[in-house]
Amino acid sequence: CYDDSQPLEKLLVFTPQIVVGPYCLNRTDSFTRCVYQSGRKEHFLFVKHSYEIRPVSELKQNSRSLHVGGVEKADLDLNGFQPRLLVSTRENVIASLCPETGELMWRQVFESGSRGDIKLMQISSTSTASDNTAAARISSSHGFDMLTVQGHNPALIRGWNSNMGLSEWEWSLMPLQSGRAIDSFWFYSKSMLYHVLPIWQSHLEVTQYFASSGQPLGNTAKIAASWIDKEKCTLSGIYYTCLEKQQLVTLDLTADQPKIMYVDLENVPAYPLKNLEGASGVLIVDKKLVAIKNDIPVCKSLLSQSYIVGNYKKEKIIVNADVKDKILYIQSYSLESCEPLAQFSSSLSYPEHLGIPSLKAFDCKSSRNSNDENCLFIFDTTDDSIVAVRQSKILWIRSEALANVVSAEFVDLPLTDNEGVLENEMKGKAADIMSAFLHRITSQIMHVKSLLLHVIGLGPKPSDTQRAGLVRDAFGLHKMLVLLTKSGKIFGIDNISGKHHWQYFLHNVENFANDQEMRLLVQRTSKHFPLSALCTVVAKNKLTENGVLLRFNPITGQTSEGGLLQLTYKVKQLTLLTETDNDFVKGLLIIDADDRVHVYPEYATKKADGIYMFTAQKDQATLNGFFVQYENKELTTLPLWNVDLSGHNGDHKIISLASKNPLERVHSQGRVMPDRSVLYKYINPNLVAVFTLAKDDVHKFLMYVYLIDVVSGSVVFTMMHRKVRPPLHAVHSENWLAYAYYNDKVRRVEITTIELYEGKTQANSTVWSSLNAPPLPLVERQIGTSKGSILELPWYLLDPRRPIASKTSGREEGAVPYVPELPILTDNIINYNQTISRLRYIHTAPSGLESTCLVVAAGLDIFVTRIAPSKTFDLLKEDFDYFLISIVLIVLVSSSFIAKHFASRKILKQAWK
Repeated sequence: CYDDSQPLEKLLVFTPQIVVGPYCLNRTDSFTRCVYQSGRKEHFLFVKHSYEIRPVSELKQNSRSLHVGGVEKADLDLNGFQPRLLVSTRENVIASLCPETGELMWRQVFESGSRGDIKLMQISSTSTASDNTAAARISSSHGFDMLTVQGHNPALIRGWNSNMGLSEWEWSLMPLQSGRAIDSFWFYSKSMLYHVLPIWQSHLEVTQYFASSGQPLGNTAKIAASWIDKEKCTLSGIYYTCLEKQQLVTLDLTADQPKIMYVDLENVPAYPLKNLEGASGVLIVDKKLVAIKNDIPVCKSLLSQSYIVGNYKKEKIIVNADVKDKILYIQSYSLESCEPLAQFSSSLSYPEHLGIPSLKAFDCKSSRNSNDENCLFIFDTTDDSIVAVRQSKILWIRSEALANVVSAEFVDLPLTDNEGVLENEMKGKAADIMSAFLHRITSQIMHVKSLLLHVIGLGPKPSDTQRAGLVRDAFGLHKMLVLLTKSGKIFGIDNISGKHHWQYFLHNVENFANDQEMRLLVQRTSKHFPLSALCTVVAKNKLTENGVLLRFNPITGQTSEGGLLQLTYKVKQLTLLTETDNDFVKGLLIIDADDRVHVYPEYATKKADGIYMFTAQKDQATLNGFFVQYENKELTTLPLWNVDLSGHNGDHKIISLASKNPLERVHSQGRVMPDRSVLYKYINPNLVAVFTLAKDDVHKFLMYVYLIDVVSGSVVFTMMHRKVRPPLHAVHSENWLAYAYYNDKVRRVEITTIELYEGKTQANSTVWSSLNAPPLPLVERQIGTSKGSILELPWYLLDPRRPIASKTSGREEGAVPYVPELPILTDNIINYNQTISRLRYIHTAPSGLESTCLVVAAGLDIFVTRIAPSKTFDLLKEDFDYFLISIVLIVLVSSSFIAKHFASRKILKQAWK
């Protein structure tokens, strides 16, 4: 780097004491001007071009992709020394993005839920002329560069350095009534911070604070307002407006003596009120602009779904955006005269995989040498994407829907045409050996012919998937990662390169009731050449609350087998059938709210006969079992059993259920004991773990664990934990159950493991039946603690048969002595130093390579890698020295030939003696 205050020949050397900010760089002819901070002093530098800009959404194996979530508020500045895009998101994150590339410069992740809810983000540069006292130098303790208010109990007010993302000062406010404080809101005006606490149907409590110190100014003012309603009110600058029948009722919250202002509307609005960003006292009512005072300028003739107000050369500009016939139209007008401004307007093709856009920020960069206006528009979409548009082109897109992944599947890639033909040949059965031999020779001749045609350029063209590199590898490590997100967007991502091959957006869908997420199911894999893979997404329609079904090809993202289907009923329960027809499609069985049965595709209806299913009501803590039978060419459900886990007072609620993976394989049927006998596992595929929680006056919380056979409805095992509470995470497999929870008594996270055994004799070694009253199992259990990143924890550390007193009793079984603290080895942390914020989802899938599986971990960020739980013993390491071993082999082979030559000459000489 070169200091701009010194000759360019002077080279600056960075030391560990210098904090280098992650700035968005401005290119010049041959150097890039940037800035770094050392202590309280800023230095301006020129950096020689030697870096490479990566794509915004890059997710490679053994790496993570960072996200911030859907944008709630944005501030864009292109004319300052450092161009920046500051955002606050619905995921309680504040961040700075590079306006040119969309790269994440820095971010601060707050607590999830209401504790980290961002109530206000105020930028000093966007303050009015009378608010100039708010602006402050970087690293100054007076004023602020950026201010945020988060949470309500307590409310945390922080001043930030917006270039570095560092907190410079902080003060807090503890509410007197925490239950009501959750509805409070804040706004900034004339160097003062206003805290407003609405008491619905009663009054408003307004308190003023000095923004940087938290010192209150005067007493809390109570404004009588019996007409305020949570669903009908909004804040627009300093004005609080509510809808009362066909009238807008407004209060100026900064006035010493607030007066009620009324505005009559032509009709009762069909949509909730929205404030116009960038303007105080202007509302969006049914796509029209309405001013609450006559002296506030507004363009009443405009009709749009999205508006924003900004400044350009001391002139107020209003911009609106709409999508019509897959074209995004951006129109600009002068706020004073309402005349259109053609230089700020544009239109462009709008991708189908994006949701409805909403303008969040815009700015135009002034140019001294040209009259052309270089404007950048920032959009937030209903699919949780951030879109930047400049000069009628999309500059970049950030897919922030990936911050909320609800389901994931690894799908095998298809074979090439030649490999598919060969695999079908190996699967087929020939009539005799001679015909099989002739068929094999013919196939080889066809393969050679195809190879020659490809060499001379006359062969058939490769398919789209082959051109994209989506071909199965030898070990099955290269797969398509299909991700389903909370917004209804589906992604097809290459798990090796991280490339987004396709995207599909389901409009107006959401998760199911009862806290059940949307489902992503694989009905047919890619192993059945030439049939393509088939996946299905099942969700709930936001408008009708009925089910939505989408069937698509996970490799190409194109809809298939009927595509999008809007169901006419509500989904109560669903599952995949185990048997398939000649097309290898597993039928999807759905039970609706009236307990009627539906199967997709319909020709698989007969396959559903004899299926056992169950439903769970979390709030009532009840489970119901059903039997599906096929009679008179239709499916019906027969209720079998009911289990009530609500307790004596009916206050128990189900907090989690853990069932076994229907595709899992049992490692072994038993465990060898020290006396050489076998302790057989209790392997019940119909066993489900149910967790309930209830409040208690003595122990605060009581958590019950039930193991229930969902075919017969019998309770196999139950236990209780005192003074424990969520978050709860459980894994249920084979004959064991492991679950983690928070212990309030000792204030730590604990892991409990349970193993079930039949005993020294096995009731049935071939087929398990829940209807033949199997014997109750023997239960082994222990407890330990754990915390950390994504940790690959060996099972022997959680083995319930670990001896407690004796250190030698479990030695012959291979069980280590019990210790209450679980060691966290850094070598077992699979995400290394790449922390995953708000980790909430982990999905694994097997590969074709022995002892190797693929892992995707999702939260606010996404991390993809592959691991070998049993270690790789028959593979060379990635850092293996091929050059050295090649030299050694060449020397050994050469030496053997030389030694052979001399040995033969020696034998010949001895023969002539």
